[in-house]
Amino acid sequence: MSAITKQEAIKGAFFGAIVGDALCLGSHYEYDAQKIYLAYGRKPVDRFMSPGEMMGGQTHGIGWGAQNYHPGKKAGGTTDYGDYNILFLEHLAKTAEPPRAVSVSELIPHWMQRLENGWGSWICTMTKETYAQVKRGFPVENLGGISNAMAIRHVAAHGYYDTEEAVVDASQKAMFTHRNAEALGGGEYFARVTHRVLNGTAPIDAIRAVGEQMGGFFQAKTLQAIAKFEEATDPESPLGKEKFVDDLALTSMARLWDIGRSEPVRVGKASPTEGTLPGAVYFILKYGGETDGLKKALQANAMVGGDNASRAIAIGMVLGALYGVNAIPEAWKQSLDQWEYCETLLEKLPLLQSA
Repeated sequence: MSAITKQEAIKGAFFGAIVGDALCLGSHYEYDAQKIYLAYGRKPVDRFMSPGEMMGGQTHGIGWGAQNYHPGKKAGGTTDYGDYNILFLEHLAKTAEPPRAVSVSELIPHWMQRLENGWGSWICTMTKETYAQVKRGFPVENLGGISNAMAIRHVAAHGYYDTEEAVVDASQKAMFTHRNAEALGGGEYFARVTHRVLNGTAPIDAIRAVGEQMGGFFQAKTLQAIAKFEEATDPESPLGKEKFVDDLALTSMARLWDIGRSEPVRVGKASPTEGTLPGAVYFILKYGGETDGLKKALQANAMVGGDNASRAIAIGMVLGALYGVNAIPEAWKQSLDQWEYCETLLEKLPLLQSA
């Protein structure tokens, strides 16, 4: 892999996340990986698709039924995870000089305006709850709900702050709709890993070090993901011989969660951090050393389904930082709806202005 500049790595982190998210739009919340495989012609997805395209126009969100989860979106658009990261980029681009800590109070009016004017994507439960809290006049420090779903929204902060702790602070404030320690910790985890990769650390070393630093739940999930990666890439293991190895690997890394609706959720593929964090780490490690590793990881993640868009932000951010923006296929650059818009905003950020 040829050397890349810091600016290329930062842009790679942002666009890796956004492109990965957009690649999931067609299969987001479809929990049947075999259905996705058949719908996409028995091969990895290689273009952006509209919600439920090739699958009857809807996906099967376990517990929430089959529906179109992003009714205002089309091929080349982003899910709510991508939308939040673009929103946060817009906010940072407006406050690029001088760099200063994120103010949730300043972010909220922009967030409200976006939600109220053609959001188009799925509006998660925590977004709805926090929106209602703001309307009722809750203090900023009391906003958010208890969901343990990982929702990384801070990717643009890597072009704004040059210290790890400042990026971590931004990751927490960008997730102001969440108060759960696992969800917020997932954002911190990938903020730290990405910062270190941007500064020359190999992904496996960054992942091990951050897991050890954060300890407890996060170290356990790190070790679980590393072990599953090793099992899945062992040609002698039963898992390594499976056709749907990535799907089975993710499903096996978290419990079944009976939420009292139609079916139990396979948490390894769903939104909770206990599945999304090790799932993202698994894809980073499995594909991060290959030629076209960024492309292959994003494709494989999309094909597994579930809450693949949440994982895509983390995978794309870390591997985009490793491979750089030029590793993103030209066809994806040309067909992503907001590539030029986001690139213009990125170039306003302090660490990218010199580019």
